[in-house]
Amino acid sequence: MCRSIKTLRSTESPATPEEIEAAALQFVRKISGYRQPSKANQQVFDAAVDEVTRASERLLVRLVVRTPRSA
Repeated sequence: MCRSIKTLRSTESPATPEEIEAAALQFVRKISGYRQPSKANQQVFDAAVDEVTRASERLLVRLVVRTPRSA
Protein backbone atom coordinates (compact mmCIF):
# COMPACT_ATOMS: atom_id res chain seq x y z
CA MET A 1 0.00 0.00 0.00
CA CYS A 2 1.36 3.44 0.84
CA ARG A 3 4.52 3.02 2.88
CA SER A 4 4.63 6.66 3.92
CA ILE A 5 1.46 6.34 6.00
CA LYS A 6 2.61 5.53 9.51
CA THR A 7 0.81 3.28 11.95
CA LEU A 8 -1.34 5.43 14.22
CA ARG A 9 -2.38 2.77 16.73
CA SER A 10 -0.23 3.05 19.83
CA THR A 11 -0.42 1.98 23.44
CA GLU A 12 1.82 4.88 24.47
CA SER A 13 0.13 7.94 23.03
CA PRO A 14 -3.02 8.31 20.95
CA ALA A 15 -2.80 9.72 17.45
CA THR A 16 -3.54 13.41 17.17
CA PRO A 17 -6.35 14.68 14.95
CA GLU A 18 -3.67 16.21 12.71
CA GLU A 19 -1.90 12.85 12.30
CA ILE A 20 -5.17 11.11 11.46
CA GLU A 21 -6.11 13.74 8.89
CA ALA A 22 -2.62 13.65 7.33
CA ALA A 23 -2.86 9.87 6.95
CA ALA A 24 -6.34 10.21 5.42
CA LEU A 25 -5.04 12.80 2.95
CA GLN A 26 -2.17 10.52 1.93
CA PHE A 27 -4.59 7.63 1.48
CA VAL A 28 -6.98 9.64 -0.72
CA ARG A 29 -4.05 10.98 -2.76
CA LYS A 30 -2.84 7.42 -3.35
CA ILE A 31 -6.28 6.08 -4.27
CA SER A 32 -7.21 9.01 -6.54
CA GLY A 33 -3.81 9.44 -8.15
CA TYR A 34 -3.96 13.18 -7.50
CA ARG A 35 -1.57 15.07 -5.29
CA GLN A 36 -3.64 18.20 -5.86
CA PRO A 37 -7.04 17.69 -7.52
CA SER A 38 -8.45 20.04 -10.13
CA LYS A 39 -11.09 22.57 -9.15
CA ALA A 40 -13.69 20.23 -10.66
CA ASN A 41 -12.60 17.45 -8.28
CA GLN A 42 -11.69 19.46 -5.18
CA GLN A 43 -15.06 19.09 -3.44
CA VAL A 44 -15.25 15.31 -3.80
CA PHE A 45 -11.57 14.97 -2.91
CA ASP A 46 -12.05 16.99 0.30
CA ALA A 47 -15.21 15.03 1.15
CA ALA A 48 -13.27 11.77 0.76
CA VAL A 49 -10.52 13.02 3.08
CA ASP A 50 -13.17 13.97 5.66
CA GLU A 51 -14.87 10.57 5.42
CA VAL A 52 -11.60 8.64 5.72
CA THR A 53 -10.58 10.83 8.66
CA ARG A 54 -13.86 10.14 10.50
CA ALA A 55 -13.69 6.41 9.77
CA SER A 56 -10.09 6.30 10.98
CA GLU A 57 -10.97 8.14 14.19
CA ARG A 58 -13.79 5.65 14.87
CA LEU A 59 -11.49 2.73 14.19
CA LEU A 60 -8.74 3.99 16.49
CA VAL A 61 -11.20 4.68 19.33
CA ARG A 62 -12.80 1.25 19.06
CA LEU A 63 -9.69 -0.92 18.66
CA VAL A 64 -8.79 -3.08 21.61
CA VAL A 65 -5.08 -2.56 22.12
CA ARG A 66 -3.33 -5.02 24.34
CA THR A 67 -0.29 -3.86 26.23
CA PRO A 68 2.74 -6.12 26.19
CA ARG A 69 3.22 -8.27 29.29
CA SER A 70 6.06 -7.45 31.59
CA ALA A 71 8.78 -10.07 31.81
